[in-house]
Amino acid sequence: MFFKEFEIRWSDLDANRHLANSAYINFMSHTRMAYLGLLGFNQKTMGQFNIGPVVFYEHMYYFKEVFPGKPVKVSLGFKGMSEDGMFFEFQHDFYDSEGKNFARCEMMGAWMDLKERKLIPLPQQFLDAFHKMEKTENFHTITKADTRKFSKVPQNL
Repeated sequence: MFFKEFEIRWSDLDANRHLANSAYINFMSHTRMAYLGLLGFNQKTMGQFNIGPVVFYEHMYYFKEVFPGKPVKVSLGFKGMSEDGMFFEFQHDFYDSEGKNFARCEMMGAWMDLKERKLIPLPQQFLDAFHKMEKTENFHTITKADTRKFSKVPQNL
C-alpha cells in the first residue's frame, strides 16, 4: 500500500482548530497524484495524451479529531477499475503518528479528454500501469451501474 506523510500546517486547520475538511481533500489529492506520478502519470505524460482525472465523489468518514503537532499519513488503496480503465475507485485512510485510523474516504473518478471534454478509456500505456498497481482485498471491476449508484440529478432554479 502507498503512503504519503503530511505535516499539519496552520492553514490546514478550521475554526475548531482541528484538521479542516478541505485539508483532507487536499491531502488525498496530493497522495493520489504522488502515486500516479510514480506510475508515469504526470503533467507531461497526461498532456501528451490530452487527458486528466475527474472526481465524481469523495465520501468522507471521520472517526476522531486530529490536531497539529505530529505528522499524519494518508494511504492509497486501489479499490476498483472498469475494464477499459475509464472509471477508477480509490480508498484513502488517514493515520495519526501512532498508526491510529482517524478518517477514511472512498472516492470514484474517471478520465477525461481535455479537448473534447468527454470521458474516455485510458490509453493502453496507462492501462498497463494501472494493472500493475497493488489492489485492495475488495477490489472489483467497475460497471456502468456502479458509476450511477449515488447518482444525483441537477435541479435548476
